[in-house]
Amino acid sequence: MNAPIKLTPKDFATDQEVRWCPGCGDYAILKSVLGVLPDFGVPRDKTVFVSGIGCSSRFPYYVSTYGFHTIHGRAPAIATGIKLANPELDVWLVTGDGDGLSIGGNHLLHVLRRNVNMQILLFNNEIYGLTKGQYSPTSRPGTRSPSTPYGSFDPPVIAAAFALGAGARFVARSIDTLQKHLPIVLKRAHDHIGASFVEIFQNCIVYNDAVFDDFAAKDVAAERQIHLEHGKPLLFAGGRKGLRVKPGSLALEVVNVGEGGVGVGEVLVHDETNRILATMLATMEGADFPVALGVLYCNPAASSYDAEVDRRIKKRVSPDRRAALTRMLARGATWTVS
Repeated sequence: MNAPIKLTPKDFATDQEVRWCPGCGDYAILKSVLGVLPDFGVPRDKTVFVSGIGCSSRFPYYVSTYGFHTIHGRAPAIATGIKLANPELDVWLVTGDGDGLSIGGNHLLHVLRRNVNMQILLFNNEIYGLTKGQYSPTSRPGTRSPSTPYGSFDPPVIAAAFALGAGARFVARSIDTLQKHLPIVLKRAHDHIGASFVEIFQNCIVYNDAVFDDFAAKDVAAERQIHLEHGKPLLFAGGRKGLRVKPGSLALEVVNVGEGGVGVGEVLVHDETNRILATMLATMEGADFPVALGVLYCNPAASSYDAEVDRRIKKRVSPDRRAALTRMLARGATWTVS
């Protein structure tokens, strides 16, 4: 038997012209995804990318695997069907804050609740980019757009908190420009058995440029980002600051560590199996608090939804009946893609 061919990022790139606006953060995300795909050792014909509608949803055109560019908000339902029909496929779901959290919020909720084994990448640029800049479910209060000319006043959806509330077993965050950090998060997501939810803060250079500069810009990143590591103290700003539970309450607070402050021993240690802590980290607000990046929550379930469905089918349907069904479906015009 021949050894499997070692693939490279170029093998996963298509011949299609990548058509996002120059400077769009989607380019950086595509680079990260193409960079990690060869590491998984999954053949291209066993990999499938599914998307809905939006700028992010052009993704399947740019990855040389199977792909489905589907209906607005319904990609989770279609991806679930793909995984149930062929559990051997490595399924990636690509969506945006509008596609996934507005019209598709119900579908996203259920793919997370059911724990279908796939990687879900939600590109969050806090705006509708494809349809020319209307505000989205994650837009901040005061966002001026064609649909909110006087500034939005909706309280925004916190995507990671939504995923945790829906019962997701893996929730992580990164930023499009963090080209060392994002691949690590993507690999962790792929290693997880079940639904892996990764929120990626992505800059829309045309309609919402620099909206994340308050924590993503290089000159403020150290003070405004906290990179989570399981079993490590929740420190940031070069170790000068940390997070602890405020005495007498169940709220987090930022503390100065070391001379004139609290000791490192009083700083919380990150436990990525703790859903309550993950929710607290996902919902930190205010200029004093950092933005939590990395794996907020990872607590694998005993089994994924698709594995359980497949197990029950095999238990109840004999091999002869399965073979007969396969023959029936294969009648007529079929194609083998090499």
